[in-house]
Amino acid sequence: MLTLLLVFLVIALTATATVCLSAIFVVGAVALSYSINRAHHRTLLAQAQPINPRDTPRLAELVAESAARLQTRSVQAFVVPNDTLNAYTFGLSSPKVLVLHSALLQVMDEDDLRFIVGHELGHVRLGHTWLNSLIGGLAGIPSPFLAATLMAMAFLWWNRACEYSADRAGLLACGKPNKAIATLVKLAGGAEARTRAELAQVLQHIEAEDDHVLGNLSETLTTHPMTIRRIEALRRYAASNEYRRLQALVDRNVT
Repeated sequence: MLTLLLVFLVIALTATATVCLSAIFVVGAVALSYSINRAHHRTLLAQAQPINPRDTPRLAELVAESAARLQTRSVQAFVVPNDTLNAYTFGLSSPKVLVLHSALLQVMDEDDLRFIVGHELGHVRLGHTWLNSLIGGLAGIPSPFLAATLMAMAFLWWNRACEYSADRAGLLACGKPNKAIATLVKLAGGAEARTRAELAQVLQHIEAEDDHVLGNLSETLTTHPMTIRRIEALRRYAASNEYRRLQALVDRNVT
């Protein structure tokens, strides 16, 4: 009987210590993420071009319109010199930060940019920028290999789910399903795929992404879904009654 009591006591103490250490680890991870975000913000303020009505009036108007459509507040937007077609958001506290790579402004038209900006503002509106740091901390908690692997895979699955949600926000900001899909094709093709023939080749490659087992398996290790699946999801959403209802509501925010 005493042995059993000692065993239960050890288990209880071990479990308590694990929970306490895990909590400390999460708090430390979030604190570190906050510090990194602030440092990145300061770097942007020093090196990037802010998007504002004085320096970039048309782009500032586009960002403001998208923010109004999605009812997203307290966001600072910047353009950074970079040749890759990319945009991202970050921030644990307000204001959140939206960053556009300069290559986007050379390749994308205004409707393309509305989808891209709307996608990133969707991450902000839906709380992804904050939760990404928190769940990222949880995914890093020291644990047995199998548990750690499952947590990491769950984190990646959550990231991919966020991308689908943000794509819907991008479509609502853009309001044009065909343009939203074309923008995904352009992003997949990179800055060099500009002609109709080049984009057709990119689309052909995209449509074959999920034809092989290896492609489907590799997706489970990435933060973004296959482009073909994002396109298919957008097509389904654009054909839904929910999209038509929300698009009407979103359009009223700028009238």
